[in-house]
Amino acid sequence: MADRRQVLRMGAVAAAAPALAGTVAAPALAHGSKHKEPEIFGHRGASGYRPEHTLASYELAARMGADYIEPDLVSTKDHVLVCRHEPEIGGTTDVATKPEFAARKKTVLLDGVSVTGWFTEDFTLAELRTLRAIERLPAVRQENTIFDGLFRVPTFAEVLELRARLSKELGRDIGVIPETKHPTYFRRLGLDLETPLVNTLRKYRLDKRGAKVWIQSFEAANLKVLNQQYRVQVNLVFLTGATGGPFNDTRTYAQYLTPAGLKELSSYVDGIGPDKNQVIPRNADATLGTPSTLVRDAHAAGLKVIPYTFRAENQFLPADYRTGTDPNAYGRAIDEQITFLKTGIDGLFTDQPDIGVLARSLAD
Repeated sequence: MADRRQVLRMGAVAAAAPALAGTVAAPALAHGSKHKEPEIFGHRGASGYRPEHTLASYELAARMGADYIEPDLVSTKDHVLVCRHEPEIGGTTDVATKPEFAARKKTVLLDGVSVTGWFTEDFTLAELRTLRAIERLPAVRQENTIFDGLFRVPTFAEVLELRARLSKELGRDIGVIPETKHPTYFRRLGLDLETPLVNTLRKYRLDKRGAKVWIQSFEAANLKVLNQQYRVQVNLVFLTGATGGPFNDTRTYAQYLTPAGLKELSSYVDGIGPDKNQVIPRNADATLGTPSTLVRDAHAAGLKVIPYTFRAENQFLPADYRTGTDPNAYGRAIDEQITFLKTGIDGLFTDQPDIGVLARSLAD
């Protein structure tokens, strides 16, 4: 599998070489005639408008024009993959209101961090079906709270069924980009995420070359297992944080993103998903700074670059893209995304997919 990935990239690297020689011309690379249009990834669906990781959120993202919908995957006690941002579900479901589950509240060490709450590995799928999703950021997105209690926690299989239905209805192939959440944590519980993930993709005939599927993870070891042990045929993307490094790993994210680190990554992944601040850092005054060389370096290694997370509210925007003083009001989110698209990124994760689609149309 590693050899296949390297061979498939040779053409891309060769094609990029003339543009990468001499001075950097990122905008030309981004919008040249031979460059594929950047893709819009609905972050946890359309989580700016619906409680995240619900079928309603995923469906809205697709209808808004997102090319991909993103389910984060965790495991139930009976080893079924469900869609939640974290194994702890106290902040994204109404479990705290259920007296029958009060005794299941506990504290665990989640990738080295002490976390208290309710965890999916203590619930069967049938038990999770009795819960309903709530808005994770009610103080920021108060309007989303009107949907609290309406939607249940979906399984990964249900997301794939939704993808198939919407692809047929909308007349375009809706992609899916699942993220394995805390794979080391679940593996130590005897609930590995890789096996049910791969089995589900194969059941729906999506583990094949050309399928509009990516698998993403913040753990390089997890991606190596998928590539080398499970020999998945779909694209893999390594997520990186602006600080720190993967859990139980001797290297930092910054070390992975050096030219040498990117070259090594290209032997088992197809792209990187950096924090957007790694593409364009912010200045000391929180204004947007000068683009880094990350996009150029990644493209030279044959890797796609899909940064996260673009949100419309002022508090998530660079200082010079904010409007007014209300942290929850919308700022110049379209302008911010256009600026990032012109660096040559291959796509972006956004909570408001309609804004991403519009920004893409204006960036050319």
